[in-house]
Amino acid sequence: MHETAPVPASDHPRGSFAAEHLSPSYPQRAPWGTAGRLRAWQAEALDRYFDMDGPDGPGGGPRDFLAAATPGAGKTTFALRLATELLRRNIIDRVVVVAPTEHLKTQWADAAARVSLRLDPHFTNRHTRPARHYHGVAVTYAQVATKASVHRVVTESARTLVILDEVHHGGDALSWGDALREAFGRATRRLLLSGTPFRSDTAPIPFVEYHPTADGIRVSRTDYDYGYRRALEDGVVRPVLFLVYAGHMRWRTRTGDEMEAQLGQDNTKDITAQAWRTALDPGGEWIPAVLRSADRRLTEVREHVPDAGGLVIATDQTAARAYAQILQAVTGEEPTVVLSDEPEASARIETFAADTTRWMVAVRMVSEGVDVPRLSVGVYATSASTPLFFAQAIGRFVRARRRGETASIFLPHVPPLLALAGELERQRDHALDRPSDEDGEWSAEDDLLAAAEREDATSDALTDEFEYAALGAIAHFDRVLFDGKEFGQLATPGTPEEEEFLGLPGLLEPEHVHDLLMQRQARQSRHRQAREAKEREAKEREVGATDDAPPSPPPALHRTLKEQRQLLNSLVGLYARQSGEQHGHVHAELRRICGGPAVSHATVAQLQARIDVLRARVRS
Repeated sequence: MHETAPVPASDHPRGSFAAEHLSPSYPQRAPWGTAGRLRAWQAEALDRYFDMDGPDGPGGGPRDFLAAATPGAGKTTFALRLATELLRRNIIDRVVVVAPTEHLKTQWADAAARVSLRLDPHFTNRHTRPARHYHGVAVTYAQVATKASVHRVVTESARTLVILDEVHHGGDALSWGDALREAFGRATRRLLLSGTPFRSDTAPIPFVEYHPTADGIRVSRTDYDYGYRRALEDGVVRPVLFLVYAGHMRWRTRTGDEMEAQLGQDNTKDITAQAWRTALDPGGEWIPAVLRSADRRLTEVREHVPDAGGLVIATDQTAARAYAQILQAVTGEEPTVVLSDEPEASARIETFAADTTRWMVAVRMVSEGVDVPRLSVGVYATSASTPLFFAQAIGRFVRARRRGETASIFLPHVPPLLALAGELERQRDHALDRPSDEDGEWSAEDDLLAAAEREDATSDALTDEFEYAALGAIAHFDRVLFDGKEFGQLATPGTPEEEEFLGLPGLLEPEHVHDLLMQRQARQSRHRQAREAKEREAKEREVGATDDAPPSPPPALHRTLKEQRQLLNSLVGLYARQSGEQHGHVHAELRRICGGPAVSHATVAQLQARIDVLRARVRS
């Protein structure tokens, strides 16, 4: 296919007036209360662009413009409005969109068609020029990296606007960044878009400006930023409730050692990573319990939002298929399974987005850029914990369609994830000249890989004899995180205490969420007190009825000690959250008050004394 003269603008109703008919939140209608044409931030960003000087003189707009907007805010609409405006002003003749995935290429082409801007999503590296009947092309970063020369010809043969969607992907590999610079280095205009304009490493992002701070660290400069906090206040995105689940984990290492730990307690990174891995094991009891609770939450949401859907983000394909089987057993409905290496993955996402089925299980690819606005409930069942991945994953659930919708995300009690959930509104920039693990950014996958390498270095006899195995995992509802605050206390799944938070209304005004959570927390406490009172009465009646009966043998000492330790650890976790103290400090204070050795060597009486102290403090 060969280029001819550009199609006259008069033949196509392209321009700013065409883009006015595009929903501010394409591909769905604008949320309640938003403008019929452009949202305030979109108009503000457009004004910011044309207030800046560039190659065409004052007020013509810059050559490079980085716009960072929270996922779901409407970056696509803003980009297409800018493109049509540049076409109307005769600044450009062609548009090239670079997207992370094949699915997003098609999504961009569909959106552009709604403003009479025709983009070819099927353009390949075998072509040299766009077809005459297209205004431009939509390609992927991988496609550009494979043969940058083709895209350089496309860019240089006409005055071209290059839209780099989720531009942080440009630093995924050195070859990618070099290819992008080769292909688009001489573009007339470049629009850089990202919901998360930062990376978890120090790889530079192409065409992004970096300026040194007072400390000499080069930090990216964003031309326009529209963060989650502003979007939430404007009603553009949904409020997010994080439902956190802890529990007791048991596993066997490859060296044959049997380990146990409470998920979320003050453990080493290695122990936390292994406990997390055990929790996500589909053969255990933790993830099935969490999936049942998530489905119960989805049922409540669908009472008010009938088409609401849920998404489980899995670590790998094996886990994804196993989670799908669990959900099918729970719901009686086969979930949609999306695996990144399958050619029909994109079609499955589109089908799920358009129907009313309950659940989709995916491996990563749905974590970024993919629009499924009906997603309301999520289960974070992956070991990825970088700020970039977490922000993109949560971004799949925040797109608002109507006033009052909320998003509910189920999280394992893992310190890095809780820290990221508490910093959802934090604005990040991409920094160079720093260690890649700064700010405690930690990936459980990295820890597991390192542990595997250490284990591989052990003797052949050990590695041949044992392998890692999850031995047991018990789930407990831990708390709700909202707006950086914590609500609720430990509860067993399936109890009225958990139900107080699973049964929150599906439609809820953002300004009322905090008050309702406070009410539900008080009701949860009353449920717990009533349950404990019934248990005491039942125990007293049982004791009275057996006064004349021969005494039953006492339970085995190891079982009593295990129960006492579990109860003590739960109370320590609850008190630590209330007081802000670390678990280790609480244990040390209990030893000082009550005496005795560490928990692992304490007697039943010593453990009970510490439990009594904590119960008095927690209730007070």
